[in-house]
Amino acid sequence: MTTQPDSSFKHQSVLLAEVVASLAATNGQRFIDGTLGAAGHAAAILQELPHCHLIGIDRDPFAIQAARKRLAPFAQRAICVQGRFSNMVAIAAEHGWDCVDGVLLDIGVSSPQIDDPQRGFSFRFDGPLDMRMDPNDPVSAATILNEYSEEELADIFYHYGEERMARRVARAVVARRAEQPWERTEDFAELLERIIGRTHQHGLPPATRCFQALRIAVNRELDELRDGLQAALSLLSPGGRLAVISFHSLEDRIVKHFMRHEAATCVCPAGLPICTCDKKAGLTIISKKTITASAAELANNPRAASAKLRVAEKLAAASVASTTFA
Repeated sequence: MTTQPDSSFKHQSVLLAEVVASLAATNGQRFIDGTLGAAGHAAAILQELPHCHLIGIDRDPFAIQAARKRLAPFAQRAICVQGRFSNMVAIAAEHGWDCVDGVLLDIGVSSPQIDDPQRGFSFRFDGPLDMRMDPNDPVSAATILNEYSEEELADIFYHYGEERMARRVARAVVARRAEQPWERTEDFAELLERIIGRTHQHGLPPATRCFQALRIAVNRELDELRDGLQAALSLLSPGGRLAVISFHSLEDRIVKHFMRHEAATCVCPAGLPICTCDKKAGLTIISKKTITASAAELANNPRAASAKLRVAEKLAAASVASTTFA
């Protein structure tokens, strides 16, 4: 395992043309980029729609710094806010917005976060076991490995990483911390290699699934996604669009289920003779199939290979049924 110097916060946005086309179709005036990052998507939206305004939100203060520089040419139309996208309704209200015409969520970790050893997101470089998107959050990867019970750790590795050897890994984590606390990514990666083997199923490096699981747990990413989808739906104007990019099945499953649930006109239990839920569809699904990267984009940016874009449009009618989609 090697180390690399700190990298600047530069990120190649995936599915850029597809996102811009999906949101620009609204010809709207107000947009939220809930995962601002280095502002590649945001800059493209502002460029495509010269009369629109945009609020960009990101938990990572380093991303906000980079985004402000990137969006300097659009300073009169762009606002950058450090925060969680699940709080987008309150953030929008703070700036006098009660509705928006489009919301973008690009879920997961960014390339600058992965590639900076000091952030602790990757098993490719040695660094502190951190993984916090917001460095001010109280729980780091080391906190979880050193303080969570064996059962809690096994659940994290199994449910968030889909790791079949989750219990063995959890047992080994607890045994090792009794002798020495967890501090470095290199140590955790070496333990995973010993337990899982040098090559995981499907050819993945052995640390892949457990590092993913730990990152999701640290940042509560799936809860944040569920809350963010609900917030976006409540904030969108009729005709406004929600565009969500996901990179693995856990995220995509949540997005797909949410959009299908909100597009449904009945959620009554099967077998009832008549509908009693009074639910009205809140969304119509624009992308019947997931939108994926073109061959040209993949040749230029291999990290786009797992990206999936789903797009839905808000209808005038709002759902009055209880929304339980995950």
